[in-house]
Amino acid sequence: MHIPVLQKEVIKYLSPKPNENFIDATFGGGGHAWEILKMNIPNGKVLGIEIDPVLYLKAKEKIEGMMERFILVNDSYINLRKITERYNFRPVNGIVFDLGMSSWHLERSGRGFSFLRDEPLDMRYDIVRNPRRAEEIVNRWPEKEIEKILKNYGEEIFAKRIARQIVKQRQKAPLKTTFELVEVIRRAVPPWYRWRKIHFATKTFQALRIAVNNELDILERALAEAMQILEEGGRLVIISFHSLEDRVVKNFLRKNKNQGYLEIITKKPVSPSLEEIKQNFRSRSAKLRAGVKIKK
Repeated sequence: MHIPVLQKEVIKYLSPKPNENFIDATFGGGGHAWEILKMNIPNGKVLGIEIDPVLYLKAKEKIEGMMERFILVNDSYINLRKITERYNFRPVNGIVFDLGMSSWHLERSGRGFSFLRDEPLDMRYDIVRNPRRAEEIVNRWPEKEIEKILKNYGEEIFAKRIARQIVKQRQKAPLKTTFELVEVIRRAVPPWYRWRKIHFATKTFQALRIAVNNELDILERALAEAMQILEEGGRLVIISFHSLEDRVVKNFLRKNKNQGYLEIITKKPVSPSLEEIKQNFRSRSAKLRAGVKIKK
């Protein structure tokens, strides 16, 4: 079974009790959902949302025989309210968002999420409903727009140089694969930048992935919907993996606290233990924040 990041901490702050209902808004491998189902017996339910149609089908095979207390939906968490209405999923006592990219996407999807694999420049989570690919951005978007994406979504200090090099290269031949893009980035940045601890392509790939999937805008809208559907006393737990996501989450919680709708129950973001980081190095950047809804 896939063990997700900060699983014990998620359960601690969600605090599932018998017969309560929960939403796992980013189902993935299902680690959070399965743990919740152990604790909300006998009649509590879990609604799992998985945006990726391939992961959804894989998960569906695993849950045969568990449908009495578990609902799995292939959709985006931006549609939280509509999904809960469609399945008459009430009351909602807690919602968890794990915003991390799954190992499957990096290692097995073949969609170009990793700069360590030679794959097509796709980067979509939803390959059915999302027509925008990373290939379209690097080959068709204006240089200034590419630079803006790299600055805003990747916080890339060499955004201008990389954008210029992308445009220069695509005039010779379209960029089709991850390795072609990595080579363009390598030529654009200074030598010292190539030998840092963080791979020189990391921020560009992050920026393109966020742009392709419109991740930050969708997160803001989904968090607002989460507050609408939570019951009073309902818990909201969010795990982010980079500063841009964490900023959205922090600002959202703070705003709702100031308006009197929510109590923040994590004084500072919760990080993985050294032991967890040793077992799963990708967990190192995870930050968990949580709140309790205190009024409608």
